[in-house]
Amino acid sequence: MNLAQLTEGMPELIAITQDAQTQIDVLTADSRAKCHNGLFFCIRGGRVDAHEFAPQAIANGCCALVVERRLELDCPQVVVSDVRAAMTRMASTFNGHPERRMKLIGITGTKGKTTTTYLLRSVIEAAGMRCGIIGTTGCIAGQTKLPSHLTTPDPIEMFEILRIMADAGVEVVCMEVSAHALYLRKLVGVVFEAAAYTNLSQDHLDFFGTMEHYFAAKRMLFADNMVRNAAVNVDEETAQAVCEGISCPLLTYGISSEADLFARDIEITESGVSFTLNLRNLHTERIHLLLTGMFNVYNALAAAACALILGVSLEDIRKGLEAVVSVPGRVEMLDTRTPYRMILDYSHSPDALENILRTVREFCRGHLILVFGCGGDRDKGKRPMMGEIAGRLADFVILTSDNPRYEDPMAILAAIERGIKPTGARYEIIENRRMAIRQAMEIAVGGDIIVLAGKGHETYQDIAGVKHPFDEKVVVAELLDEIAAEQHKE
Repeated sequence: MNLAQLTEGMPELIAITQDAQTQIDVLTADSRAKCHNGLFFCIRGGRVDAHEFAPQAIANGCCALVVERRLELDCPQVVVSDVRAAMTRMASTFNGHPERRMKLIGITGTKGKTTTTYLLRSVIEAAGMRCGIIGTTGCIAGQTKLPSHLTTPDPIEMFEILRIMADAGVEVVCMEVSAHALYLRKLVGVVFEAAAYTNLSQDHLDFFGTMEHYFAAKRMLFADNMVRNAAVNVDEETAQAVCEGISCPLLTYGISSEADLFARDIEITESGVSFTLNLRNLHTERIHLLLTGMFNVYNALAAAACALILGVSLEDIRKGLEAVVSVPGRVEMLDTRTPYRMILDYSHSPDALENILRTVREFCRGHLILVFGCGGDRDKGKRPMMGEIAGRLADFVILTSDNPRYEDPMAILAAIERGIKPTGARYEIIENRRMAIRQAMEIAVGGDIIVLAGKGHETYQDIAGVKHPFDEKVVVAELLDEIAAEQHKE
């Protein structure tokens, strides 16, 4: 495909210098990548400007550039008003606009995106359609796992994944849509058949600065004709502000507010949650979900709302929701075969931590032991907030590392400690996460529940730029063997 074909009709295009017929075989935003006939996107970021790396990209095989200002280099340059937006449109064109061959369903919100996409995929498959997922836990086309590194992948990767899905016969794609992706124009020109707004709570303020900016980024999904149909959680306090900007057909869902789709007669147990799904008081279906917690009622409602927009029957919605046994790293019960229970959960924001602790408290017969930390180089304001929540809702807390990145782990823990101290809760600090988990296992007795919060599905610890292998499922299994071997020796 040549430059003229890649940029045809692109609103960001200003000019193409030199030969517009230059053949392009590879798209890249990495100047270090070796390629042949590559097109390099000179993205201006908060810390670096990739225009400076253009000579390196040319040396590594790129034959043309996408720029926001002309460079003193002897090669074709596509001059645009916005490189990020241009990259999204050109990546779509390069891959033959795969998003147009499928129905895309977007899920946005601080919490619940991953679980909602898994529930929705199960419902769609129950209705006889082939479904894909793009999100935090990776990308799935039918039953095939595809590699990915971000909640919403960068455009070059994302449209390649969408092309693979379309070629494999996928009919519907459930996509987690992050605020970052919307703000960084990763989805410019993409139209979703339906999109759901789940909730808003504090997170990512290291990037957005204020909750107002964070909300504005999420709200972008429902503007500029990006969605054909919307589903909104009307129990969420920001729902009215979202709905005011929606011009497409709207289906509301909730529990406490008036909604088109709502849940009644909710029963929560350790093994799941049951509720009656009610559509406008005209149709009902009793649901027995294997995922527990009130928040999973909302996730199920979001999935059901999107499915209804697609024309799926309530019967298939019930079958699909009830078929989901677990979601990776989301209130995931580990098979420890011990008198105490262990739950793995990705909760890494104040609201998510409070939700999981309140849920577990409802069925915990003994002590609730919490192991958690906060990520480095991320929103620092939430650290004491999460400490306060932990001290208020857990019986014993072990503060430990969770992806400290380039920060001093003990400084992060000290910030969390400032929140937990005023609660008078029992706690200790064990920076080494493996040792912290072992300590929790050694003090737990029958009836206790250990919650490992923060990492969920992640399989690494990010320390000073290096991702060290750390899969908590594997760690727990290893520790169980270690403890058993030590007890055997005694």
